[in-house]
Amino acid sequence: MGTTSQYKSISSISRGKYREKGSRFIGIAFPVHSEEEVKEILTGLKKEYHDARHYCFAYVIGPDKEIIRANDDGEPSHSAGKPILTQIETRDLTNILVVVVRYFGGTLLGVGGLINAYKSAASEALENAKIIIKTIKKRLSLSFEYPQMNAVMSLTKDEDLDVISRTYELQCTLIVAIPKGKVEEFLKRCNQIDNLKVIRE
Repeated sequence: MGTTSQYKSISSISRGKYREKGSRFIGIAFPVHSEEEVKEILTGLKKEYHDARHYCFAYVIGPDKEIIRANDDGEPSHSAGKPILTQIETRDLTNILVVVVRYFGGTLLGVGGLINAYKSAASEALENAKIIIKTIKKRLSLSFEYPQMNAVMSLTKDEDLDVISRTYELQCTLIVAIPKGKVEEFLKRCNQIDNLKVIRE
């Protein structure tokens, strides 16, 4: 993705399921923002489905998909985590965790059967999810003197920026969030205001 200023995620938890030869596969998709959240969710699922055999999962985190992981949780290599991850990647999603909980039905499915089952449960969970598009924002700290206040405020209003915090004293500071794609243009406009210092956070 890299250069784009938007990404796709899901708005809330969604579920899907798949059955094959007595085995049940429960797919659950979660919006997440950190690996700590992933660990907490997995711990909770292992309590909720304490009698299940496997908890296979994949997740992608970060607007630019900086963190990508897949886990087979004891299933044959690449038969579970990878098919789940492929479903996430096919839909170009991030900040998402998909877990497929398996209840073993007594009959071995073989690697091909497992790949299909994990893919199908993950796919249904994602089909049932509400996809949202989010704008990647960068934080900038604007530092200026009181006489520049009007010019700076008018600039932030023109650009329709989110103001995160403000300090108005002799030296004023404004922390704003700006869509990634608009940063360079905004910095050019900042250069036209005397004594305005901009720091990327």
